[in-house]
Amino acid sequence: MAKDDIVSSTSSKKSDTNSKTAKKKEVKKETGLGLSNKKDDNFGEWYSEVVVNGEMIEYYDISGCYILRPWTMAIWEILQVFFDAEIKKMKIKNCYFPLFVTPDVLQREKDHVEGFAPEVAWVTKSGNTDLDVHIAIRPTSETVMYPYFSKWIRGHRDLPLKLNQWCNVVRWEFSHPTPFIRSREFLWQEGHTAFSSKEEADIEVLQILELYRRIYEEFLAIPVIKGKKSELEKFAGGLYTTSVEAFIPNTGRGIQGATSHCLGQNFSKMFEINFENEKGEKGLVWQNSWAYSTRTIGVMVMVHGDDKGLVLPPKVSSVQVIVVPVPYKDADTQAIFDACSATVKTLSEAGFRVEEDLRDNYSPGWKYSHWEMKGVPLRIEIGPKDLANKQVRVVRRDNSAKVDIPMSNLVEQVKDILSNIQVSMFDAAKQKRDACIEVVKTWDEFIVALNGKKMILAPWCDEEEVEKDVKSRTKGEMGAAKTLCTPFDQPELPGGTACFASGKPAKKWSYWGRSY
Repeated sequence: MAKDDIVSSTSSKKSDTNSKTAKKKEVKKETGLGLSNKKDDNFGEWYSEVVVNGEMIEYYDISGCYILRPWTMAIWEILQVFFDAEIKKMKIKNCYFPLFVTPDVLQREKDHVEGFAPEVAWVTKSGNTDLDVHIAIRPTSETVMYPYFSKWIRGHRDLPLKLNQWCNVVRWEFSHPTPFIRSREFLWQEGHTAFSSKEEADIEVLQILELYRRIYEEFLAIPVIKGKKSELEKFAGGLYTTSVEAFIPNTGRGIQGATSHCLGQNFSKMFEINFENEKGEKGLVWQNSWAYSTRTIGVMVMVHGDDKGLVLPPKVSSVQVIVVPVPYKDADTQAIFDACSATVKTLSEAGFRVEEDLRDNYSPGWKYSHWEMKGVPLRIEIGPKDLANKQVRVVRRDNSAKVDIPMSNLVEQVKDILSNIQVSMFDAAKQKRDACIEVVKTWDEFIVALNGKKMILAPWCDEEEVEKDVKSRTKGEMGAAKTLCTPFDQPELPGGTACFASGKPAKKWSYWGRSY
């Protein structure tokens, strides 16, 4: 070959390489592969990128409203199937009430409507015609449903009345909207129940709270604390509120995961929900309401996501295993594709949610990044060597660990690995959360811990004025500190322990911090 030909050939190869590099960059740009923000550097921007690039949501042209894409809805449906089956075991029945509510009904319970008033959206027109009576869109459904509870409940045989609805609600937030975490419309379930005694209501409150714990810990691999809200933080118009509280280490903020409220007889007084007992005596029913929402999914993204994108727990991922062919030059591509399809068939028949990515317009490397961005728990790679050795290469999303496993033992190994990923993700999240919990006894220690983005456990006198004072004294750019919950699992409180904020005798341990 002549020297000029060599130079020309080398130049041509360089040109091809540059062209391929340019094309790769172009593809990366087009598909959004690779995040431009790191979780530790700019959490807010990182989160926004991950939920869009991971194909969870798409931004809508109304601020604070988001399109939930199939990748999100699959997770919501998995949680829904679990929870719906569990509440049906408790003889709770599904129903549906309209999303509109009239002003006179909404305003019947004073404390309740005051709690929601700033967030209520109103319908004021029909076409170009002003409505004589403005109609509210439900921010929650107590006042929508309870006039009918009054109609349906007459005697003790009508109790308990236990209803749930899967629906959307609208809360016109004016604070900074965040997908899943704080949006103007969101999906949830809301349970509304009525009993003849407080004892029955109390039991159900905790049964439901335990289901919420299971959603977070068993499905989403997120540790939560079960506890009771302070009087200041409880549900407006309720008797008491219990909650599961999660924590986001990167921001140092607590987040209310789900709530189960005992409403007492407050609403039954307002809506005249009376019943006659076995002795013919009239009484007011005891009521509960409880809900969890698509916020659960946002908490999952925040806790588990990394600089490559989403990291999904196997129990909720719509695709648990993605199979990717890795055909090298001169390899028998069809044989590799056939092996991928056979692997998918085997795993599907064994009950796994599995897909293959046989697209020929993307390289294996591109596919790895794509499915990592989407958080698929396990990737199976099959190349010529794997084919020859009758094995597959398995790569975990949570820790990038790789292992070769024989095709003959595929189902058992995949089952074990997915089970291990689920447990490992919970353990890692709990370890990070626990490292952020700080026990304090004094105000100075409290301020240091708060500025250190900690979840703070402190002895408290349980006085509302003291809680208000803590909020006032910690108000700033980052937001004020408040009580997150008083945990049911109370550490020992030695006699003579003083409240960290007031110096008065402490009555309990409570968690404090900034929150979403």
